[in-house]
Amino acid sequence: MLSYRMASVAELAGVAGQAIALSFVGRLIDPARLPVYGSTHADYLEFVVIGIAMNMIVILMLHQLAMAIRNEQLAGTLESLLVTPTRLTTIQAGSAAFQLLFVPLRMALFVGALGIVFGLHYHASGLLPSAVILLGFLPFLWGLGLVGAAAILTFKRGNGALMTGGTVLGLASGALFPLTLFPVWVRTVAQANPLAIAISGTRQALIGGTGWASVGTDLIELVPLALVALTLGAIAFRLAMGRERRLGTLGLY
Repeated sequence: MLSYRMASVAELAGVAGQAIALSFVGRLIDPARLPVYGSTHADYLEFVVIGIAMNMIVILMLHQLAMAIRNEQLAGTLESLLVTPTRLTTIQAGSAAFQLLFVPLRMALFVGALGIVFGLHYHASGLLPSAVILLGFLPFLWGLGLVGAAAILTFKRGNGALMTGGTVLGLASGALFPLTLFPVWVRTVAQANPLAIAISGTRQALIGGTGWASVGTDLIELVPLALVALTLGAIAFRLAMGRERRLGTLGLY
């Protein structure tokens, strides 16, 4: 990233531009329709910046593992890599290790910078609880990333499916607009949407200043979903690997 600073700056500038645009959208939204966190009535920009940051994490993590596999395919090195005695879990972890370290830092820098520029009011006491919620949410994304990697192994090109999955998660999460504005069925789906749970918990901590009050409840909901996603992802990836090896098509792209 130090070698390609311009790309990193341009990407962050694009996200900041999105936040600026949504600050004008916020003027169209009745403040009374925005939720209350703790005892704080959220400002729209305070509300949406956290949603954008979490959505950014979803996009990065969903794509990272699948794109790492795809890049190895295109470079012609995937088959060579997978015939080494390296464990599959090591290859998977190595493919996403940088993002697992960088994503929380990036989220903190993004929210902090916009908070300073726009004078947003976030509680410093919510930083650590938010980080714990994020740690409970990342394994869920890892599991979905494994499913995406399995699709890449099998179908070679599956970017569209990944984008669709990320979009569905985002729409049914209340990331950009309060869930009260959506139809009842969307709100029902959101109750089991890990992204919606993580966003709500983060907003409670940072906007409402509730600290650790709801973190335990959020983790109780997130951890089982994360375990299911990890299990399904691991099974899908191994099945895809076994199929490609049987067919002798592991090196094809």
